[in-house]
Amino acid sequence: MQKIVYILFIFGFIGTAQHQIKASIKDSTALEVENIFGVDTFGTLYYATEDNTFHKKTKDTTIAYNNFQLGKISSANTFNSLKINLFYQDFNTVVILDNRLAEIYKIDFNTIQPYKNVSFVSTGFDNTLWVFNQDLQQLELYDYKTNKIRLKTVPVQSRILDLKSDYNNCYMLTENYLYIYNYFGSLIAKYKNDGFENLAFSKAHLVLKKEKQLYVLPKNETEIQLIEHPNLLINQFLVTNETLYIYDDKILRQYQLKID
Repeated sequence: MQKIVYILFIFGFIGTAQHQIKASIKDSTALEVENIFGVDTFGTLYYATEDNTFHKKTKDTTIAYNNFQLGKISSANTFNSLKINLFYQDFNTVVILDNRLAEIYKIDFNTIQPYKNVSFVSTGFDNTLWVFNQDLQQLELYDYKTNKIRLKTVPVQSRILDLKSDYNNCYMLTENYLYIYNYFGSLIAKYKNDGFENLAFSKAHLVLKKEKQLYVLPKNETEIQLIEHPNLLINQFLVTNETLYIYDDKILRQYQLKID
């Protein structure tokens, strides 16, 4: 009997070990910025400096966009390089840029009807934005070309902490839950928020931060797992496919996510 228990224990340990996720250092770059918003698969960096200028930096060139009248950039969604959106929460405004950072659209929620008090914005498919309507406490898929709401979700009962999306899904983190919606606005998953503060997302993984630890929800899986990584201060973090980026102390560190 003791031998059977021992064998089961060994197999249980092996099964657990197979699901450990480690972050192995690949590279690091000195970078002094106010906020880093994205890194694509080609290594293009998207960031803002202290003067609220938005930059796109490739290996060969750096181009910039600024709109000093709108103040601080609250967030930027860069996964679609042809329609980058910058959200200026203080002025309730979104600016959409092309891949040369030329302004192609501007949405001032103060002037459109019905009025929207927006606290979070993320990119949707086609000509849409996922916006969190602060007054109604609900997530809306807003078509900025037609000024119509294509869909809206059930209102949430807790404060929203973060919002990320791509063409297919939208991830909304609140103080109580992590909600995952498809592009039809249907709730496809819901997780209790056990202290998570913010999130990063790419096609491969969803990464969440809690204090000094990072966790991952791998694609097509249902279990949120701890990432083993050096005990670093984490100012900002990003994920691009299988690559995790951690920015702190003026250094952007690049890690490879591995499942052992």
